[in-house]
Amino acid sequence: MDGNGRWATRRKLPRLEGHRQGAKSVRRAVEFCRGNGIEFLTLYAFSTENWRRPRSEVAGLMKLLSQFIDSELKELHANNIRVRTIGDLGRLPSELITKIGNAVEKTRDNEKMTLNIALSYGGRQDIISASLKIAAAIQSEALTKEDVTEELYSEFLDTQGLPDPDLLIRTGGEMRISNFLLWQLAYAELYFTPVLWPDFDDDTFMEAINAYGSRQRRFGMISEQIEAGEGIS
Repeated sequence: MDGNGRWATRRKLPRLEGHRQGAKSVRRAVEFCRGNGIEFLTLYAFSTENWRRPRSEVAGLMKLLSQFIDSELKELHANNIRVRTIGDLGRLPSELITKIGNAVEKTRDNEKMTLNIALSYGGRQDIISASLKIAAAIQSEALTKEDVTEELYSEFLDTQGLPDPDLLIRTGGEMRISNFLLWQLAYAELYFTPVLWPDFDDDTFMEAINAYGSRQRRFGMISEQIEAGEGIS
């Protein structure tokens, strides 16, 4: 969700105002997914690298997140949406950790859609953490080296229990994935748009969906195999 700061700067507004407007885009995106049958939405809200930003901006982002939970949780729950998080939540303010935990617990049995929020998340750290857990399991003889497959490895990642993304959308014109879901994005379709996140609306979202629908996902096969239905379950 890139471009909040630039959106504000272009309007001679404080960067935090861009983040406030970005929160409105989050609500629109969730409503779009719910209305169009998209069952899983992961939002990269705060990366491990974002801790390097000015303290005032980080504090403002944490406050906005807290306010978002306060204002949206009731409706998320009413709409049968499950809230999940990935990342190192231990670095967040204790009051916010408690609030997030309550949101996750309250919505844990909801089934219409999963809203997965990446907070203090980094793809490299996710991979390191999974590797260490697997190494410890092998050392304790709970696993053997022969047990380690791609499927098993995925069970040790923060996204355990979630499907790998089909589509990655990055707003703001940057063309990189910035340490996001490095393992999970192996076969995702990538879509980059110059639209800044606060301006990301239903029409922009649908443009991304239509672009995704026009692509052929081959997973290492050739077009003729896909057209013949080979390797597709």
